[in-house]
Amino acid sequence: MKPGQLHQLLQPKMLEIRKYLIRLGAPAADAEDIVQDAVYKALLYMESIDERKFSAWLYKVAINRYYDLCRRRKRIVIPLDEVEVADMDLPEDHLLQQEKKEDIERVLGELLPLHKQLLIMKYELELSYQEIAELLGIKTDTVKSALFRARKQFQNKYRGDEE
Repeated sequence: MKPGQLHQLLQPKMLEIRKYLIRLGAPAADAEDIVQDAVYKALLYMESIDERKFSAWLYKVAINRYYDLCRRRKRIVIPLDEVEVADMDLPEDHLLQQEKKEDIERVLGELLPLHKQLLIMKYELELSYQEIAELLGIKTDTVKSALFRARKQFQNKYRGDEE
């Protein structure tokens, strides 16, 4: 495969992983570095990676690198200034929309890391249960039950209910 062809195949996946890392809380510059590192490792180990699991392998390397970074920094931060807000006609609408986003981000930050990860994969990246299972190396049924618990935990915390 020629370098140009490889770049064309990797570019959309790199953007997808970068977006995912940012949603997990990585600053944009760190997300970019992590993606570059994952691609570099993929190029080094290209022959030993199963072609059908290449995407999952890239995600796994990027996620592990992100968690390593978080452990070194001892914190996870969600950059609210990078969350896009749709333009509203009235300033009140914009304010309400911003408050709602901040509430959602706050609740996401209070969830178990796995629950946060699952909700982002399912509802922002719109991955299937099967894709999530492959990326995380768990069974599809485990993804379904964990997502159910994640949704319940999110709802309870968003409504202010105690679990």
